[in-house]
Amino acid sequence: MSLDVDALQARLRAFAAERHWEPFHTPKNLSMALMVEAAELAEIFQWMTPEQSLAARDDPALTEPVADEVADVLLYLLQIADHAGVDLAQAVENKLRKNAVKHPAPRVVDPALDSREI
Repeated sequence: MSLDVDALQARLRAFAAERHWEPFHTPKNLSMALMVEAAELAEIFQWMTPEQSLAARDDPALTEPVADEVADVLLYLLQIADHAGVDLAQAVENKLRKNAVKHPAPRVVDPALDSREI
């Protein structure tokens, strides 16, 4: 499935407008709501071991709750970007470039190719 960000943001704007929520949908309020939803996602995994958290994807009892919270986080994030005028595609590209510079991949040295004598 492909995600049409612009169409989804338009749907979210219409959803909020139908409920007269626009005055409350400021970047400040939306970012606070995002944090609440992220905390609800974290709560699902809170007391799991790392192995249990990895296995959660195969637990039918966790599939829907995890998906719901992930969706909530994404929906709030899309709304923040929309209301703050952030071009998500450009922001992601810029951030990936910055991350590549800040965190370069480790250089793997093959000792068999190293002709230096020690």
